[in-house]
Amino acid sequence: MAEHDHHHHPSPDSETERGATIPQQSGGATMTAHGHHAHPGGHDTRDDHAVHSHGQHAGHSTAMFKDRFWLTLALSVPVVYFSPMFGHLLGYMPPVFPGSAWIPPVLGTVIFLYGGMPFLKGGLNELKSRQPGMMLLISMAITVAFAASWATSLRIGNFDLDFWWELALLVAIMLLGHWIEMRALGSAQGALDALAALLPDEAERITATGVETVPVSELKTGDVVLVRSGARMPADGTIADGRAEFDESMITGESKTVLRAVGDPVVAGTVATDNTVRVTVTAVGDDTALAGIQRLVAEAQASSSKAQALADRAAAFLFYFATIAGVITFIAWILLGSLPEAVTRTVTVLVIACPHALGLAIPLVIAISTEQAARAGVLIKNRIALERMRTIDVVLFDKTGTLTKGEPEVRNTATTDGGASDELLALAATVESDSEHPVARAIVRAAKEKGLKLPQATGFTSMTGRGVRAMVDGRTIQVGGPALLRELGLTEPEALAGLTREWMGRGAAVLHVVDGDRILGAVSLEDAIRPESRQAVTALQSRGIKVAMITGDATQVAKAVGEELNIDEVFAEVLPADKDKKVAELQGRGLKVAMVGDGVNDSPALARSEVGIAIGAGTDVAMESAGVILAGNDTRAVLSMVDLSRASYTKMWQNLVWATGYNVLAVPLAAGVLAFAGIVLSPAAGAVLMSVSTIVVALNAQLLRRVKLNPSQVR
Repeated sequence: MAEHDHHHHPSPDSETERGATIPQQSGGATMTAHGHHAHPGGHDTRDDHAVHSHGQHAGHSTAMFKDRFWLTLALSVPVVYFSPMFGHLLGYMPPVFPGSAWIPPVLGTVIFLYGGMPFLKGGLNELKSRQPGMMLLISMAITVAFAASWATSLRIGNFDLDFWWELALLVAIMLLGHWIEMRALGSAQGALDALAALLPDEAERITATGVETVPVSELKTGDVVLVRSGARMPADGTIADGRAEFDESMITGESKTVLRAVGDPVVAGTVATDNTVRVTVTAVGDDTALAGIQRLVAEAQASSSKAQALADRAAAFLFYFATIAGVITFIAWILLGSLPEAVTRTVTVLVIACPHALGLAIPLVIAISTEQAARAGVLIKNRIALERMRTIDVVLFDKTGTLTKGEPEVRNTATTDGGASDELLALAATVESDSEHPVARAIVRAAKEKGLKLPQATGFTSMTGRGVRAMVDGRTIQVGGPALLRELGLTEPEALAGLTREWMGRGAAVLHVVDGDRILGAVSLEDAIRPESRQAVTALQSRGIKVAMITGDATQVAKAVGEELNIDEVFAEVLPADKDKKVAELQGRGLKVAMVGDGVNDSPALARSEVGIAIGAGTDVAMESAGVILAGNDTRAVLSMVDLSRASYTKMWQNLVWATGYNVLAVPLAAGVLAFAGIVLSPAAGAVLMSVSTIVVALNAQLLRRVKLNPSQVR
């Protein structure tokens, strides 16, 4: 947003060129470039190669788990097929030939060393850092199964612990689970990598001799590029020549095209839909808006999360729970005089206790919610902001440019003689049609929207500080504010003066239409309220959340907007520096506050609130103080956040309870607590049950995709 005076409406006597005092909104067009590194040669950063730098998967890539899974699965088939225990289960005899008995041990060893390596390394790291968790549990289970199986194969100790096929399936299942998890963790990044793929590989650079095609990586700031109709912007820039409707949906999430003309900023990856334009490059590579958005999402995924901490604690609890249960099981069965049964039960306990579903419980929900939000134009910088959103008591909106458009709109027209106001509006629009002032554009737009026929005007003159003048059908028509009436020595008739006083009391800008020395009527203009603001306020209140508004405008202006939108509390005449004090005042009443502002002068307030939401950012993602950035201008996106926060919190708890509860119940069964009743859980059944648990958690998280986040669908 351009720098506007958000704090006050000057009195009618101190008006600008035409008595209009409504700040002009640039529609999110102040795009500071922060963007994406072009991939020369069309390099595609697939999510397959997302590498994680934190947590239990440090340094692991999606592709590594995928490759290991497929090879392990292929090796598992003969291991399982030649396993006597599996054959016995399904009632067939594995073929016997010289060396056939060594197929499971040899391939099982390869699976243990190759497929199990990520877990063994991870377990060792957890042991070294004294932070036991999932990797240590998995590595413990596969190591015990590996040792027991070799003991059986080499006939040491007369065990019948042919665990090769369980080992093979366990490693395969674990690799599959981790592959799914890594893909999920990389999916929000993948959604943004898709943005990177939006950048063209080449650009048409205009030189002194003509147009040359160069790789995007060779573009420099100051270059002029030719962007043809239907082509994508190769870098951020400003239009030097031409005008075109740009599709910016990949950045803002808003599907309507935006007209960009000379001097307007345009962004890498957006599409010129109808005309060819020449653009001066202002930012390339990592300085463009796209790269800024990608950095944001990377930060969001790396940011600490209370829910993740909870899952880590649950994993540590399950590690100790499984280890103690394993030791007790082993001792109990030894005391019962059965060493083979002791080893079998202990291995089953350790296999079952791998809380793999728990490992998936939180990351999947976080990944899907971040991705879903990004698709809806909601960029979550800090995951805690999303988690807090469900607890918010009051949403505090900045007025100008947030609840209102920040641009003038014709609100009322009245004639002196009580005649047709459409004729008055057509006359005013005719005079104003040559002016570029925001107020003039608003009057012309209002006349066009009503389908009024505008007569021809000649001799247009702008009278600075007073208004405009033109000849229409041989009459001198002037349009201006109170300063124009004073200069002409004219006084409003009382009936009209009563109306204009009422309009001004609401904070409207009033323009008079004068024919020679006769006042024909008046037109009022106000900062237009966004139609979606009404829906947003009503929907928030229906969810039990209060709505407050803060503005620098005069009390009567703020009150008028507050009444129209049915806002619970209005703070008016607040200087930008004092906005955060109002947030603190609300917090002092014990309320949790989400502040929604345009990020221009709201930084301290955004930072102080529980959740800071920068709206209408367009592509200006340098909002350090906001935890969440809404790329578009739709206030209903705040509702999307509330709904997503509540839904993802529910899913996290469901997954945590399922994963932990499942393990707590299954471990005693595996230990053989009900063995006296003939109910025992074999290691094989344990592995299958565990994978079912993982699938349940994964499918439950996927249900988050059903949450409607498109602001226009929010009710």
